[in-house]
Amino acid sequence: MRILPLALAQFIASYAATNMNVAISTIAHDLGTTITGVQTTITMFTLVMAALMVPGSKLTDIWGRRRCFVLGLTIYGAGALLAAAAPGPGVLLVGYAVLEGVGSALMIPPIYILVTALAPDPTARAKGFGAVSGAGGLGAAAGPLLGGLITTTFSWRASFVLQVLVVLLIIVLARNIPRTAPKPTKFDLRGAVLSGAGLFLVVLGVLRTNVNGWHATTWLLIGAGAATLGLFAWHITRTQNPLCEPKLFRDRTSNLGLGTQLVQWLVLQGTFFVLSVHLQQEQHLSAIETGVALLPATAGMLVTSALAGRLAKRYAQRTLIRAGFVLTIAGTLQQPAGLFLLGAGIGIMLTASVNVVQSRWPDADQADVSGVSRAVSNLGSSFGTALVGSVLTGAGHPYRAALTLLVLISVVGLGFAVFIRSDGEPRRG
Repeated sequence: MRILPLALAQFIASYAATNMNVAISTIAHDLGTTITGVQTTITMFTLVMAALMVPGSKLTDIWGRRRCFVLGLTIYGAGALLAAAAPGPGVLLVGYAVLEGVGSALMIPPIYILVTALAPDPTARAKGFGAVSGAGGLGAAAGPLLGGLITTTFSWRASFVLQVLVVLLIIVLARNIPRTAPKPTKFDLRGAVLSGAGLFLVVLGVLRTNVNGWHATTWLLIGAGAATLGLFAWHITRTQNPLCEPKLFRDRTSNLGLGTQLVQWLVLQGTFFVLSVHLQQEQHLSAIETGVALLPATAGMLVTSALAGRLAKRYAQRTLIRAGFVLTIAGTLQQPAGLFLLGAGIGIMLTASVNVVQSRWPDADQADVSGVSRAVSNLGSSFGTALVGSVLTGAGHPYRAALTLLVLISVVGLGFAVFIRSDGEPRRG
């Protein structure tokens, strides 16, 4: 029962990242903006989460896990309510991208920290991560269908109202989550600013390719972001109580696991975005028809996520990640007929990758590693939408070009998985 509010919270945050894809045209028309403008709002949501996830994770230790979780839910719900009543694109941006993004950055790290703390062994932990990651994958996959159904039957605004209702339910259920005592640790404000600004500038640079292409402004933003992240890396090695411990980036197994997480979410969000745009703009499907067309991916993810605990008992986590990438590549090559394979592949490896990374570190480091892990995953989501969006606006055959890019990136992810030699056993020393 204690896992239920955690899984629901991950579901609603992932749902929020994909449900708007099927309503892009409708939202753009209603608010008097462009498809690129709505895409910017979608990308900014995942970008804000990525930029603030590490600071949010550190606050989980400082404020207490349950308190941080409920506070994040409250801010998220306020943002969803504001977005539901948005009279224009600016208010939608504040409600959806800013407030929901900040709320997600506060409520998501405690989810993975609590699963790790409550599960005593890798198999039980895999089951917990399977429920949470499966809920996240289901939210991302069901977003187009449920969002399309709600948009067609009622309005795209009703989708935000649904989020408010689910958040209220989660807050009630959160009473069953055990309290943890806050730790009187000094918050690394400078590190938070540097990490957030660096991530923001890098993804903003990629996003701006929709307007500027890969020109000087784009590279200037990406270069500034990379330089800022370099300053952040320098900062955390030379300060007491840094935002996250430098040792988190020195472990081979953990780093490779993080690489697979980034690629998984990039491919998932990128594929849903390119297919949603293609089905609406080229095949002129409605929001609900687009959601139905993407249903096989949801089914595939549901099946493999539900089997996460059993699969963890029979196979090594690194084996599951590799198998997942193989299925994902096969599914992407066969789009749109390969949606079930795509969903099944991502469902298999989402849980395994998280388990490899989180299980690698002891309880004392869970807040730090959870923040880094979630930041990387949300960075992948941001890159997925931004990169695919830039291809769709600039390529001669945008649909094929975008899918080809996603296949190539999946191959890189498979390469990361091949070099994982440990299943995330606790690191010594």
